[in-house]
Amino acid sequence: MRCSFRLVSSMNPRLDRNVRNGVVQTVNMESLARMEPGAMSTLFREYSGHPIPVSAFVTAIDKNVLNGRTLTLSTVWSQNETVGGAKLRYSQQWVLIQNNSKKTDIDILPPSPGSLLHGELLSSYSPSGDLKAVVRETSSHCAGNLYLEVWSKYGIQKVLDLTALNKHGRVYEDGQFGVLSWSVCESRVLYVAERKRLPAESSAPVSSPSASGSSPYTAGKDTNVFTEDWGEGLTSKSIPVLCVADVAKGTVTVLQGVPSHVSPGQALWAHDGNRVFFVGWWHEPFRLGLRFCSNRRSALFSLDLKGNCECLSGDTHSVSSPRLSPDGRFLVYLQGQVFGPHNQCLTMQQYDLEKRNISVLVDLVKRPKKGEFAGLYEALPPHCWAADSQRVVFSSARRNWRDLFVVDRNTRRITRLSEPEIHGSWKLLTIQNDLMVVHCSHLNEVPHLMVAFLPLAGLKTLLSWELLNEGRLGIIVDVLDISPSPQEDNPEYSGLDFGALLVTPNHLPSGTKVPLVVFVHGGPHSQFYTEWNVTSASLARLGFAVLMVNYRGSTGFGQDSILSLTGNVGSQDVKDVQRAVLTALADQTACEKVVSLDPNKVVVMGGSHGGFLACHLIGQYPDFYKACAIRNPVINAATLLGTSDIVDWRYSCVGLQYTYDQLPTPEALTTMLQKSPIIHASQIKAPVLLMLGGKDRRVSPHQGLELYRSLKSRGTPVRLLWFDQDGHSLDHVNTQADCFLNIVLWFQQHLYLH
Repeated sequence: MRCSFRLVSSMNPRLDRNVRNGVVQTVNMESLARMEPGAMSTLFREYSGHPIPVSAFVTAIDKNVLNGRTLTLSTVWSQNETVGGAKLRYSQQWVLIQNNSKKTDIDILPPSPGSLLHGELLSSYSPSGDLKAVVRETSSHCAGNLYLEVWSKYGIQKVLDLTALNKHGRVYEDGQFGVLSWSVCESRVLYVAERKRLPAESSAPVSSPSASGSSPYTAGKDTNVFTEDWGEGLTSKSIPVLCVADVAKGTVTVLQGVPSHVSPGQALWAHDGNRVFFVGWWHEPFRLGLRFCSNRRSALFSLDLKGNCECLSGDTHSVSSPRLSPDGRFLVYLQGQVFGPHNQCLTMQQYDLEKRNISVLVDLVKRPKKGEFAGLYEALPPHCWAADSQRVVFSSARRNWRDLFVVDRNTRRITRLSEPEIHGSWKLLTIQNDLMVVHCSHLNEVPHLMVAFLPLAGLKTLLSWELLNEGRLGIIVDVLDISPSPQEDNPEYSGLDFGALLVTPNHLPSGTKVPLVVFVHGGPHSQFYTEWNVTSASLARLGFAVLMVNYRGSTGFGQDSILSLTGNVGSQDVKDVQRAVLTALADQTACEKVVSLDPNKVVVMGGSHGGFLACHLIGQYPDFYKACAIRNPVINAATLLGTSDIVDWRYSCVGLQYTYDQLPTPEALTTMLQKSPIIHASQIKAPVLLMLGGKDRRVSPHQGLELYRSLKSRGTPVRLLWFDQDGHSLDHVNTQADCFLNIVLWFQQHLYLH
């Protein structure tokens, strides 16, 4: 192990404080023991209330102002309103001035005050930036009415009452299918909505949009017929259709010709305005959950307005994020494998619309060298092309970081543009007129925006980043590189290492021993980035150290690392987490420590597969962990088999192949059971706090109940929190605050911090 990076941030008086009865107080271990629950809740709500940028759009004004070109940066932010327990979205604008003599220099004027977005499901600027389309849900006339509004600098120009037009159901606003795309001529808007249901179709097979009324079962109006949806987070989405709104005529048309076996989404216009491109996901023989799953069979299609449809890509892969170049000639998209790990290293494919051929622009990375590009793992932003149509800018995981990259279409060369050691993890929001807008944050730095102009190819030295806003917290971050012991090495994928992030408070007296919270991510094929994490920052501010482990199988370490975990869950990932914990505890001298970790006060927490690992840890190392807190954990893969929207994962994670017609065998169920933490339940000594969502479609809450009953029968301390209206993520604002407070009090109680 080596300490590869460490950052001690300065105090921000506004952020670095706690409030009790309106009095600001400094936190130390003694005050933590005495702190009232209200003060802890106040701290978490303050930290969780920091805004997060979610989208950006750049408009150029071609006139000289103060010897430069003026650009308007329009952004949308998400913020938790913690008093009312609501999630808000607001807009904010900056005016940027590009120096005429030195194109990379930017003058930034103070931003406008934020403006709350009421009822906006989707919004999109036209290519020129002169028009803005908004899909709005309003209750001013009738609850749940949908409107398509078109705005200009002169105010609202057009309103289409989508509910009254009655061409389709609810408009899709999610990030999986949903889109709002302007045609180049700025006269039409493309979007995705739920197909309109006819009364006679209530009993027709939902997977066959073209089903006719000739079936003997379509004459009735039975509302009890089961309707498939797309799983966790997409429960209201079943049969999407592509819709075109003609702004001038005030009409809406549902496009015909989409193959009946696919569900369309992520659509965009071709430059000629006579056809659209879209991704089609196979929904036959039945739908599998799509959220957080990049391994679903799908393809890239072209559909003209006359209903002629063509598959442009192969139909044996998973496809997403089609993005058209500014000159309209090239289309890039991401491609991955079907089934297997739900998140994998992806390739970026390039489709030449003139030559009608496909080539690989960014290839799969099996085993990256440290410091090098580690592969593609996330969706492309809506605008990712440079103005020259020769380069594509994107962000992706690299070990414990998220970095910014550019790939040259001609040379296939990939160049890193970010500076992670300075600004943590980087996520591209947009690049327009070669102005890149990036969301940056660190574990000790709240989200902020950076902007810079993309220099000409090969001139990275001219890159000059400008900061739009900032804020630091008083915690220390160590980025650790960890190698398994020889006994823990995977012989099929030998030599792999992994990473971890250690967050410790720096407001305590030097030499203080602090309890360690081991924080395990889910997936399992996801990761912790060096980016803003409300839970870790809040725990550190309350006097805990937090170890966030990116075990082998996490994204950002290459495809070999991801594949190495297949068939080895419950063993390799468990050993990696324990190795990281022992390494952190032993590493008391590698870097200068403000505080030290108390090896007798170690607790563990995690959700989903992170809960699976946490339960394995307290079962396999029963005397090591003093308490455990888990959210919607996988407890028994065998009993989860028929209750999850991603049933294929239960096979692939234990090393078994999956097909749609798969039936469980005694051997498969035995394998799933043997790799599940329920087999260690009788050894668990640590008190367990369970937090379950009553509407979880991914991991049935009965998984947690299975553990709850097992522990209760043996007299092991256990507490169960049930959130009836929450799903897998438990992401309601008040639920998050409630869970955090209960976790802290649970750890306090069983670490005897009182």
